[in-house]
Amino acid sequence: MKRSCLRILFIGTFAFLCLVILMPSSSRARQIVHLSGGYSAGTIVVMTRQRRLYYVTGQDTAIQYPVGVGRLGMGWSGTAYIDGKFIKPAWSPPDMIRRENPRIPTVIPSGSSANPMGAAAMTLSGGGQYAIHGTNNPGSIGGFVSHGCIRMYNSDILDLYERASLGTKVVVQP
Repeated sequence: MKRSCLRILFIGTFAFLCLVILMPSSSRARQIVHLSGGYSAGTIVVMTRQRRLYYVTGQDTAIQYPVGVGRLGMGWSGTAYIDGKFIKPAWSPPDMIRRENPRIPTVIPSGSSANPMGAAAMTLSGGGQYAIHGTNNPGSIGGFVSHGCIRMYNSDILDLYERASLGTKVVVQP
């Protein structure tokens, strides 16, 4: 009995340490950080390699959010602007996604667990192909997972949604 309890304690401790090493607490939490680069307040900066989105709040300060970004070959960089804001949007998969998965419906309704947009979405200029949006798959945050969109935890997209307005500049860096 005592040996069995020690084994369980050892396994539990080992599992906990693995989680701490693999997912530091800062990777899940938004926080105020230093951000150099001379961005003006109100700008959104996405650093793809870091899998972080920054909302610039002042000179060299920003709110940092963990995000999921484009998979290999599907990421992009450049400048865009928020051209639409939607709470619990329905989703129409782009042609590229429909070609990959021909059985996907033409429209996935708002609130559906199959809807990848989550709690809110902000579409980006440049053809309506990309958005910053929530997700119903929080395990995808922190990875290279999308077809080019920027995924956020639902609580984070709702926070950013309140801060950003139509016309907000979005700079995506590799």
